[in-house]
Amino acid sequence: MSRGKRIPKRIIAPEPKYKSVMVAKFINMVMKDGKKTIAQKAVYGALDILAEKKNGDSLKLFEQVLDAIKPSVEVRSKRVGGANYQVPMPVSNERQNTLAFRWLISAALARKGQTMMDKLAAEMLDALEGVGGAMKKKEDVHRMAEANKAFAHFARR
Repeated sequence: MSRGKRIPKRIIAPEPKYKSVMVAKFINMVMKDGKKTIAQKAVYGALDILAEKKNGDSLKLFEQVLDAIKPSVEVRSKRVGGANYQVPMPVSNERQNTLAFRWLISAALARKGQTMMDKLAAEMLDALEGVGGAMKKKEDVHRMAEANKAFAHFARR
């Protein structure tokens, strides 16, 4: 049903400090106006604060934070016979990561009166404890999917 040819996915190089593609993608999403070094400082600083507070490996802790935030189901709008239904559907791995990044960043930005480094670190710590803006967003998405379970049979059309 798509028009034209598929655009190939870009290959993102791993970032220098942790050699992780995941962290590189996160840095790219934090980045504003192409200022990558500023985004790197904020992310690396937040990961250092996280490792310091939780006494662990910052990369493993970052993965734990993402696992805590990733949604397993979401609702997608589907038109069936003139009516739009919110149909719960499973989320692909790629999209799980993207949504987790997006929610983490927007929750951090919503916090007031600190540097981005501190906001990100605080949001990550909250996510590990199961609270905070990003976790609330995940719970809302799961609640929506649960509420619309009756329309799940439309997903297979």
